[in-house]
Amino acid sequence: MLSQIGEEAKLLAGGQSLIPLMKLRLANPSHLVDLNFVPEAAYIKDDGGSLRFGALTRHAAIEKSGLAARIPMLHDCAAGIADVQIRNRGTIGGSLAEADPSGDWAAVLLTQKTEVHCLSPRGERTVPLAAFISDAYTTVLERDELVREIAVKPPEKGSGGAYLAFKRSAPVYPTASSAVHLVMEGDRCKDAAIVLGCVGLVPVKATEAEAALRGKKIDDKTVESAMEAVRAAVDPQSDMRGSAEYKRTLAAGLVKRAIAVAMRRARGERVEVSHIYA
Repeated sequence: MLSQIGEEAKLLAGGQSLIPLMKLRLANPSHLVDLNFVPEAAYIKDDGGSLRFGALTRHAAIEKSGLAARIPMLHDCAAGIADVQIRNRGTIGGSLAEADPSGDWAAVLLTQKTEVHCLSPRGERTVPLAAFISDAYTTVLERDELVREIAVKPPEKGSGGAYLAFKRSAPVYPTASSAVHLVMEGDRCKDAAIVLGCVGLVPVKATEAEAALRGKKIDDKTVESAMEAVRAAVDPQSDMRGSAEYKRTLAAGLVKRAIAVAMRRARGERVEVSHIYA
C-alpha cells in the first residue's frame, strides 16, 4: 500500500504521536495506512537469544509482561509512559519510528544491545538502534519500509539498569529523562551505558559520563564526575518546561538517582521505581 500510494502516505500504529501532530497541522498526510489490521504484529517472546517485540506491541502489554520484566528498566519505561489510555494504544514500534525527541523508548533501548528489524517489498534488513534514528522525527526507514520487530539482547550477569524521568504531570512528555545500565564486578563498574532523553534533537549518549564510571569503584566522587560530564554532554533548549541550565542540572540529578538504582539491581535487589512529578 505504501508503494502504491506514494510519499503522501503515513503509517498509523497506536497514533499517540501522529494524531496529535495532525491535530496541530504539523503533519498532513493524504492517506493513513492502518497497521492495526495486520495480524500477529503484536507479541513479546523469548527466542533464547533475544527478547523480541512485535512493532504493534502496546506499552501496556510490556508493562504487564513477565518476560519484559527480566530487564527491569523496560518495565520502568513502559509503566511510566503517560497515562493508562495512552499506554493501552501506543506501541513500541510506533514510538521508535516516530523518533520524537521527547519519546521514552529510544533512550532506554540505546543502553541495551537493540536491533530494529525493518521490512519493505525488497525484503528485510536489520539496523542497530544506534544507527536507526538520524535526527529529530527522522529515521533511516525508506518511504515504503516499516518496523517489523525490535530485538533486545539480554544483559550480562551482574548488570542492572534504571530509567527515570521528570514530568510536570503524567500525560505530558518528560522535561528530562535518564537511562543508566551498569555492569558491576563487586564494587567496581565493569561497564556503563548512559543515555539522556528530551535534552537534544536525538537521545544523547553520555560517553564521557560512562568513562567516568567505567573501571572505577562507584562512590560519591565518581558519581559527581559522571554528573559533571552529563551537564557538558546535553544540549537542551529553553522552553515552557524550563531553562537550558535547569534541564542540564535536572539531567545530572536524574543520572545520579538512576545510578543508585542500577547498582542495587546489579546486586540482585528488587527495586521499584517511578517517575518524578513536579
